Amino acid sequence: MVSPILVNSVLLNPSDIAWRNIISELVHVFSEPYTDAPTQEVLRREKFVSELETLVSGASWDLWNSFTQAVPKTSELLKEFWGSQQNGKAIFIIDGLSLREMPYLLQEARERGFYINGARVSGSELPSETTTFAKSIGFTQRSLLENNRTSSEHVLPNATTQSVDLPWIDCVGLIRSEPNWIMWHSCFDDLIHLYSEPGKGLRDLFTKGEQHFTSDDFWKLVNKLATGRRVVITSDHGYAATGEYANVNEEQTEYLRAIYKSQRFSKSDGVGSQWIPPIDVHLDSDHGSFRYVLGRRKWKSSGGYPTLAHGGLSFMETFVPFIELSL
Repeated sequence: MVSPILVNSVLLNPSDIAWRNIISELVHVFSEPYTDAPTQEVLRREKFVSELETLVSGASWDLWNSFTQAVPKTSELLKEFWGSQQNGKAIFIIDGLSLREMPYLLQEARERGFYINGARVSGSELPSETTTFAKSIGFTQRSLLENNRTSSEHVLPNATTQSVDLPWIDCVGLIRSEPNWIMWHSCFDDLIHLYSEPGKGLRDLFTKGEQHFTSDDFWKLVNKLATGRRVVITSDHGYAATGEYANVNEEQTEYLRAIYKSQRFSKSDGVGSQWIPPIDVHLDSDHGSFRYVLGRRKWKSSGGYPTLAHGGLSFMETFVPFIELSL
């Protein structure tokens, strides 16, 4: 349950302080290890986030107008990290990784002898999509990182880059002796799309995530990246467990289906929502003007609305882990 203190801090403070308090609460919720059955624990934490998000989307939706200014963005933190490390450094981007997987990363890192230099929560680009994130760090698309095909124009200079979807153990041999590495792995985002079909969803993906991020193969790769380097593990965006959301009413369904079909963002025509509180909002960002589905909403659509998705304005889509490790 959201505490009255947190409610007041969100409703009564300026937007930068409200976002700071929201982020602090998300760090607290998702830095604790899973001690009970992990699937039950993630559902319990999801319920807490749902209550907090209902508060924001219902009473403080205008906070999203300040998201890109008030929330530390992953892309900016990566630039700071890259510039501050004079010796070996590595960035490990796990596409689609969300806060739900953060407890595994922290717990396993501790147990496997890594030093956790920092564990925080950062904000995605808007829309919370792969390509917008790639552009924010100077790449026109993710695939350009494959086999170090990037130009020297990106904002992380002297990096050797790789973009892969290979098994973790097969990636270990790709990391050579160059001191500065960026590895972007698409495996987890591929799973999000695989398990987004009706009948699947959060439970299936979370179980698969547990297998991945507690495996010896995954941590052999992290160990290889961290040998002689400080490593940041982060993500381009999270994902919404839309299969857990309630359907909107018929009038709202027609409206959302016409604008978004089965997506969670769309190019904007500048027209605001007709409902108060709104069910979607228009926002401008570095990546253009878009409309976004606000909060934990879904609707009936042809073929069934995806049970996992990203691109809208929910905490689990737009906040991701930012973990800094060393050996």
